[in-house]
Amino acid sequence: MDRQLPPILTAHLFSPLETKLLELLRALSPAEWETQTISPQWKVKEVAAHLLDTALRKLSLARDGWAAATPSIRSAADLAAFVNEMNREGVSFFRRLSPAVLISLMEVASRESSRYHESLDPMAQARFAVSWAGETTSLNWFDTAREFTEHWHHQQQIRLAVGRPGIMVREFYYPVLDCFMRALPYAYRSVPARTGSLAQFHISGDCGGDWYLNREDAGWRLLPTPAGDTISETTIPQEIAWRIFTKGIDRQSAVAQVGISGDPAVGGHILGMIAIVA
Repeated sequence: MDRQLPPILTAHLFSPLETKLLELLRALSPAEWETQTISPQWKVKEVAAHLLDTALRKLSLARDGWAAATPSIRSAADLAAFVNEMNREGVSFFRRLSPAVLISLMEVASRESSRYHESLDPMAQARFAVSWAGETTSLNWFDTAREFTEHWHHQQQIRLAVGRPGIMVREFYYPVLDCFMRALPYAYRSVPARTGSLAQFHISGDCGGDWYLNREDAGWRLLPTPAGDTISETTIPQEIAWRIFTKGIDRQSAVAQVGISGDPAVGGHILGMIAIVA
């Protein structure tokens, strides 16, 4: 039996997702551009500015090999501090632009980003590793899927703020969830359990699914099907799953909506899992 999870292929989804973003931004009123999002420091315009900034930076670094001077990165904290500073600088610059100019630049960035990700061999080594999954090297499919989660969850922040539905559909959201859940073995690396134990995770709703984390001698391993003795089962509503993994909801509010049976320490550990660099 194949005990490996398949790659998450998302390159073809960038173009339709970015089309949704541009449609959304064009429809915003002046007041909606200044609506507060669930990200405490960012209103809608700051989130849009961040999306533009990160798309342009990714193209410059990964596609064009144009790297600015960077500090020494010796730990996850160093990486987070560096990324947060770049994000702050980018948002500070691009939020000065008018919505019309920001949208026109976003059209170019979105088109070029889609073309770039579609051009990659998904099984070749990526320029950047997915650090929040504990990887020091990653394949392109994983880095592309990680990038897709960034585009999806920031657009969803805007939609949530201004009350616009549209991308919480299985085509877009399930790959995001699947990518986030690939962080489970790394997130659980310090959680003790006997060999053969199984922790099950269910995200409810039309976009959700089931993930199985098995304790082996060498650590926790994510499996495509259940195997072992179930010690915990955790159910998370799809409406808040993305917010849990992107620091978009406080733990107390999340706990009130999540169902856990079995070992609460194991089942509840997922509520501290973060699938962004921050």
